[in-house]
Amino acid sequence: MSKLDELIAEFCPDGVPYQKVKDVYTRLRGTPITAGKMKEIVCNDGEIRIFAGGKTIIDAHEKDIPKANITRVPAVLVQSRGVIDVVYYEKPFTFKNEMWAYTADDVVSVKFLYYVLKNNVQVFRDAASGMGSLPQISLKVTEEFRLPVPPLEVQGEIVRMLDSFTLLTAELTAELAARKKQYEFYRDKLLSHNGEYPMKSLADLGKWSGGKTPSMAEKSFWGNGTIPWISSKDMKESTLSDTQDHITKRAVDEAVMTVYPANSIAVVTRSGILKHTFPVAYVPFETTINQDIKILVVNENILPRYAFHVIQGKGRDILAKTKKQGGTVDSLDFQKVLAYKVPVPSIDVQRKLVEVLDNFDTICTDLNIGLPAEIEARQKQYEYYRDLLLTFAETGSALVTDRQTDRQTELSAIKLIQYVFGFAYLTLDKISENCDRQRKPVTKGKRETGKYPYYGASGIVDYVSDYIFDGDYLLISEDGANLLARSTPIAFSISGKNWVNNHAHVLKFETYELRRYVEIYLNSIDLSKYISGGVQPKLNQENLNKIAIPIPDDEWVKYVVNILDRFDTLCNDLSEGLPAEIEARQKQYEYYRDKLLSFKELP
Repeated sequence: MSKLDELIAEFCPDGVPYQKVKDVYTRLRGTPITAGKMKEIVCNDGEIRIFAGGKTIIDAHEKDIPKANITRVPAVLVQSRGVIDVVYYEKPFTFKNEMWAYTADDVVSVKFLYYVLKNNVQVFRDAASGMGSLPQISLKVTEEFRLPVPPLEVQGEIVRMLDSFTLLTAELTAELAARKKQYEFYRDKLLSHNGEYPMKSLADLGKWSGGKTPSMAEKSFWGNGTIPWISSKDMKESTLSDTQDHITKRAVDEAVMTVYPANSIAVVTRSGILKHTFPVAYVPFETTINQDIKILVVNENILPRYAFHVIQGKGRDILAKTKKQGGTVDSLDFQKVLAYKVPVPSIDVQRKLVEVLDNFDTICTDLNIGLPAEIEARQKQYEYYRDLLLTFAETGSALVTDRQTDRQTELSAIKLIQYVFGFAYLTLDKISENCDRQRKPVTKGKRETGKYPYYGASGIVDYVSDYIFDGDYLLISEDGANLLARSTPIAFSISGKNWVNNHAHVLKFETYELRRYVEIYLNSIDLSKYISGGVQPKLNQENLNKIAIPIPDDEWVKYVVNILDRFDTLCNDLSEGLPAEIEARQKQYEYYRDKLLSFKELP
């Protein structure tokens, strides 16, 4: 029995009372202050923090704050307008009257209130919905909120446990931020020419173009569109896997939209995000763009990934030197952007830089790899053994068995070929059962929420109340930009009861080892020659069945899978790194927070 269990058993075995916030805590007074005055008094060394609407927070000297009501005790602040949230603060502060704060005689009780309200912040956000363009909640919503009030001893243990999770997450987040700064340092160092490389303007890297928005009123331009259309909201990732919006071929033809080739570089030139960031993204698929985006198709003497890295690496300087002053929406003077010069070494040097920078970028951004140097070393070791074990020495030409003969005769022939040559090239229709006909797509509006995973091309996209498959299967992406981008595996195993839509092929194998072997092999080779379609890549069943896979005998398959599984486990354990650790700690924190703050109410 944990200490908390013991305390609950001792102090509140039959439950705890629930009371309104206003009946337990003391509401504090704020300070009337205008936005204009806040701009006048803000300073870097102010001893008083002022909380305003949304996320506006400044520091100021107490003498400069008119009619100040300074809170000098720990308190919980409810941000009631704009961004609805809850804040715990222990140092001297004040706040605008449109917000409110609460305190109590005991610090533990105040911190307990914070955790309870933070755990229920969605309740307040729901109450603010439908209240106009700027979300806002009334004082009554908070005052009348009923919360559990266990004895102080129980509150103290809950606060102690949740504080420990919060501290650990904060430490890991700080470490992650430090690692990202380290990456930026090395990136900047690698891209510093020091006079060694010729300088070229961004205009000389290739052809720059702009885009536009097809008429939103014309439904035929947007309904069931398959052609990616990039807008500022898509530019949150350094390498895009898809876009939120898609247009139709009719839109391309009638609205005269240009479809740009894969491996282009997109930049944002007009958006509020330019206040602090210059978004740059590598686009590995054909796409169209809107009027706030410019796209670069590089010349043949420039590697697309190098152009991406050098523009992203110089992003802060480009933003500082080309941003327009004034205007209702932040934007860049694109002529100045085109004139900005960057180092352009030879293709061989570009290639080496891209290799290093791509590794850095992956280490820092991929949650499955993480940051430590040992992770990178283990990953390389895993890839070495994977490639070694999946590469078989051929004797003579490749042997592909694709004759439509009796199953037993064919199996005997395969065994003989494997015995003589060590392996045989087999297509998927010879070694698996295709279950594509059992798939059933269900639109989001018609899905009934439940416990069974609903799979698409790249993994789980929803949970539904029924299932159509029950067992162990290998799913292979049928369509989507990821077939070329390969940002996530295109082959992945699933088990148990589930539902699969028509965006993933479903294959069933006789053994785990063969299924896993095929999964690893497909994720390790280039499948571009089997993929059709330009704007919307597709791996149809006919082409899927053309993929020839080198299959050794059963014992060697088991041997290969056993070794790779052990490496995979080792790499995954190591490769969770800091981002995954933060995510795990956050989930653990949320689990305990929900558990710790759930009480049976006294009758």
